[in-house]
Amino acid sequence: SKTCLITGHKSRRPNRKPPSASAILLNIFMDGVVHLYHKSEATMHFELQSAIEVLRRTPGILRAMLAGLGRQWTHTNYGKDTFSPFDVVGHLIAGEKKDWLNRVKILLEHGESLPFDPVDRYSQFEESRGKSLDQLLNEFEQLRKSNLDSLIKMDLTAGDFARRGVHPALGSVTLSNLISTWVAHDLN
Repeated sequence: SKTCLITGHKSRRPNRKPPSASAILLNIFMDGVVHLYHKSEATMHFELQSAIEVLRRTPGILRAMLAGLGRQWTHTNYGKDTFSPFDVVGHLIAGEKKDWLNRVKILLEHGESLPFDPVDRYSQFEESRGKSLDQLLNEFEQLRKSNLDSLIKMDLTAGDFARRGVHPALGSVTLSNLISTWVAHDLN
């Protein structure tokens, strides 16, 4: 059998042709989601450090992918109700300002007695108006760093990750669900 150079997994089909780039990225994505948790004897435990590793990388990855590209690559979407890369960065900024850390704080301070505020998924269209992509990338990088620093300073315990809050559409969620969704949102 062969071993994948990227994931280290052994192939069950030794004579298979190499996977496509999208298959490799999907495997990396799934490995990342699975590694947010580690399996013990009977339960799965959330690992904040694994989540932070992904969240910390997103600004640099976006900068590497988008900085210096022409508007035809960064400001064009692929159809109705879709986001361009410029819009995606604006959407991530809105999440850093109004969503993820605010919801963590609401969950920890109020539990299930106060639902999370709904988030406007399209607020970036107004908030990004007149800004350059480079300005958005800088703003996202600064906000993400600040939010992760704040998250780390909370010195969360295993008990905190099991605490519950109320998502406006999904109902009761744990803190580990919320942070895992933050990571999955970055990877999506």
